[in-house]
Amino acid sequence: MSPVQKTISSRAWAELLLLSLIWGASFLSIRIALDEIGPLTAVAHRTGWAMLILWAYVAFRRLPLPRAPRIWGAFLVMGLLNNAIPFSLMAWGQLHIETGLTSILNAATAIFGVIAAALFLADERLTARKAVGVALGFLGVATAIGLSALTQFDIRSLGQIAVIAGTVSYAVAGVWARRTLAGLSPQVAAAGMLTGSSLITLPVAWFVEGPISLSLMPQTWAAIAYYAIIATALAYLLYYRVLAMAGSGNLMLCTLLVAPVAIVLGAIVLGEALPARAYAGFGLLALGLLILDGRLFQKIHHRLRRA
Repeated sequence: MSPVQKTISSRAWAELLLLSLIWGASFLSIRIALDEIGPLTAVAHRTGWAMLILWAYVAFRRLPLPRAPRIWGAFLVMGLLNNAIPFSLMAWGQLHIETGLTSILNAATAIFGVIAAALFLADERLTARKAVGVALGFLGVATAIGLSALTQFDIRSLGQIAVIAGTVSYAVAGVWARRTLAGLSPQVAAAGMLTGSSLITLPVAWFVEGPISLSLMPQTWAAIAYYAIIATALAYLLYYRVLAMAGSGNLMLCTLLVAPVAIVLGAIVLGEALPARAYAGFGLLALGLLILDGRLFQKIHHRLRRA
């Protein structure tokens, strides 16, 4: 089944751009928090506060809750795959690579998502067009990382691998959600997922990095508030709103817009300077995503035929 694609209204465009800005700035806020707290503690704050916000929303809307134990077990697995593992790997990776590069590698989530769907879902075949898009996506990732990551393996190389591993976890989570959480209210599914991830991240962070302190510097709390409340809880609600208005196909545009926002903020606030290969890699990755989306090339083909 191909993703639903709709014509984007002005309002949907505005909210899509807003969502891209929110997620693009999340990389910077996480990096700021990491100056004072460890990556696992940063993730525990993210899932914990976002969970409380979303359950408050569910209660306010009086949305029905699932009763089957199987669903709550699925929430736990989803929280592990879509939050605990990727959030932790990417936060740790950001200690060793630039926020802009993290966002570029994060865009590979869509590439791995196509592969995971083709492997585990019968109705998501890997067509010739998708294969070309995936190949370009891999080439883009390899270009952004650079051959030096393989020839001179160091902690920076490990940070990049951690981010890529996080995108693979996101991709597997997408397949898991489709198989186990279909039919649920998306807001309830998001709250349940964050509950599952909090049950994992809070004790793990406590065990590995020590008790979770609430005595933090103001800038750290501001960063946590942003990435937990705005870039996670509220972003999930905005995501499903845009999904309803624009369709899943158009949401791939968000993947292309997040990285430039993160790159610009990293350069302005943190003084980051990415190597030329990172931009070349993002260009190849973006081209791969556009091919996966398919509509741009369909329009070009249609106009050529009319001409």
